[in-house]
Amino acid sequence: MYHPPRPLQLRPEYFGKGTVDVAPAKPNEGPVRRLAVTSSTFVERPAEGIDTTSDIVSYAAKKYGKLKAIGWRDTIKIHEEQKEVKKIVNGSETTQTKTWKFFELSDYKYLNYVELEEAISHAGRGLASLGITPDHVFNIYASTGPYWQIISQGCALISTPIATAYDTLGEAGLEHSLTEPESIGLFTDADLLPTVLKVLPRTPTVKFVVYGGSPKNGIIQQIQSVRDGAIRTIHVDELLAIGKDIDVATIQDRRPTKDVIACIMYTSGTTDAPKGVCLSHSSLVASVASVHFMLEPHFSPGDRYLAYLPLAHVLEYVVEIAAMFLGLTTGFARSKTLMDNSVRNCRGDLPSFKPNIMVGVPTVWETMKKGIISKINESGWLVWGAFWGAMMLKSARIPMLDSIADKFVLGSSRNVVGGQLRFALSGSASLNEETQDFLSKAVGPLMQAYGMTETSGMCSVLPPELYRTGSVGLPAPSVEVKLIDIPEAGYSSRNNPPTGEICIRGPSLSKGYFKRPDLNSDETIFAKDGWFRTGDVGLWNEDGTISLIDRIKNLIKLQHGEYIALERLESIYKSCELVSNICVYASAEAKQPLAIIVPHGHNLRHALSSMKSAPSPSTSLPELCEDKTVKNMILDECNAMGKHCGLRQVEALCDVILTPEEWTPENGLLTAAQKLQRSKISKAFQGEIDMVYKGQN
Repeated sequence: MYHPPRPLQLRPEYFGKGTVDVAPAKPNEGPVRRLAVTSSTFVERPAEGIDTTSDIVSYAAKKYGKLKAIGWRDTIKIHEEQKEVKKIVNGSETTQTKTWKFFELSDYKYLNYVELEEAISHAGRGLASLGITPDHVFNIYASTGPYWQIISQGCALISTPIATAYDTLGEAGLEHSLTEPESIGLFTDADLLPTVLKVLPRTPTVKFVVYGGSPKNGIIQQIQSVRDGAIRTIHVDELLAIGKDIDVATIQDRRPTKDVIACIMYTSGTTDAPKGVCLSHSSLVASVASVHFMLEPHFSPGDRYLAYLPLAHVLEYVVEIAAMFLGLTTGFARSKTLMDNSVRNCRGDLPSFKPNIMVGVPTVWETMKKGIISKINESGWLVWGAFWGAMMLKSARIPMLDSIADKFVLGSSRNVVGGQLRFALSGSASLNEETQDFLSKAVGPLMQAYGMTETSGMCSVLPPELYRTGSVGLPAPSVEVKLIDIPEAGYSSRNNPPTGEICIRGPSLSKGYFKRPDLNSDETIFAKDGWFRTGDVGLWNEDGTISLIDRIKNLIKLQHGEYIALERLESIYKSCELVSNICVYASAEAKQPLAIIVPHGHNLRHALSSMKSAPSPSTSLPELCEDKTVKNMILDECNAMGKHCGLRQVEALCDVILTPEEWTPENGLLTAAQKLQRSKISKAFQGEIDMVYKGQN
């Protein structure tokens, strides 16, 4: 029997008018707006005396003591299974044998808040004993896990900034994040040491390599031989043991102040080299204060938060620090082991940890939605009918029918995320309204938030009290917002509703880019009077919330002079069940856009099984991608979704290009933050794109 989680503690009318004007409009821009309930002042601290992330660690240890702080699972064994897959190579189908890895994991192990504070202190003392000072920068190139936080907060404790590098970065990205800040050392995982080894000859400032896990034979010796033994390798357990034996008094005068840089966070970079965003302790604490102010009643100490997004992404980084302040138990997980089908002889992370709170990016939620629909589709017509009937009852919003739907039908879909999810938060990019609505009914309330690295992850949050689809929420209490006109695209703060480029100002704002005076003095980025120009196009809703329309750089002017917003179109078309991933493309000479699509193999085959004169569902995905019937079906389904969402004819797709190859950071078609590498995708499919548009002339 499904047992629902504790209901949300809603505060009716708490946010009043939503937002209010605090400064009048100027030519070509709208008025400055703030959160109505804090309009007279910015919220900069979650509690008195909290000025740094180190203060948050101390506060949490004192307040929550022996409550579980962080949890993780050890890898017991990696199982390898071989499967044959068909691929199209140079126009010909070939069969290749691919090795799939499945993980066997332990139960969750935990540190309480006192133990976590001790481990962080040991890390700080150990690093200081190596001669690492506040003038140095220490890099973290590792997957999300307990040591990422322990090392990063250990560095914070001794006022040493960290620089971040996504664990999916290749050699070039890692080298850049080591050389630009002249990192003295780095923390990494054992399986990333081969990449580290390759860049060490070109990163002369690196003197220390701290690592976790069990390295392969010989790799440590190879690292130690680089630059004639000038690099010291230390296992993280050894570092903590060193620190434990050092008197804590030796680092007492190293505690940071609010203006110290805590982190140089490197953006994932969709075009140029990654930029290092300087985040001070005060800006991070202001963002934590915003999370606390907007959402605090919906958390309880001991609630479980599942952490699996990259900690090198500002969203995960800030949320985990906020989780410490709130006394949550953070359970570390991996995207590869979330579900039961990716592990062996154990449960996946979601059913094992049973989180109350999750944070994800649109790609995660789209995948979850399609996975649920896929399961329902293969469960028979009785289950299919019951599920969609329950979803209709949820739409009716009648309390008694609502609870019946939850208890007797939707419990199975909610068990996909452990069955105890109270609410979830989506960030990083705008989420499709259909997907948000579906998951809010089938799994649990899904809110949106909006932020950027340059704003310490904080621009706006949608509180559960104001739940609605299509909105990224109210301005956070640590920022204020205004819209700047984009006349050439028809966006104006005088429109009804007002639209324009979103600009942010307030204590959550970054101190600027590391070693980039050219960007810091560029008024198209950091405008006068402390404003940061986000490059995002926004819209003010009547309830004071903001909706994202698109990115300025992704506004394309078509042949007849009309603009289309590529990211907005992608968010709509991606909600089609047959689409796994999508990149919408158009040139200035085009009449309409086209789409390059990675089909959702399982849902595609299910759709084909009910069609006459269609390829067999057993046909390989590469063959299906070449089939004209399949292309037309996916094109029609996407355009039907677009019409349902109110797209104009000029925004309808003229054609689709299908590819069976998944887009990943490893093959360079996604950034480490799971965003499209738009230019690389269009370049990879330029031949097919030219053929589509040539055929229309």
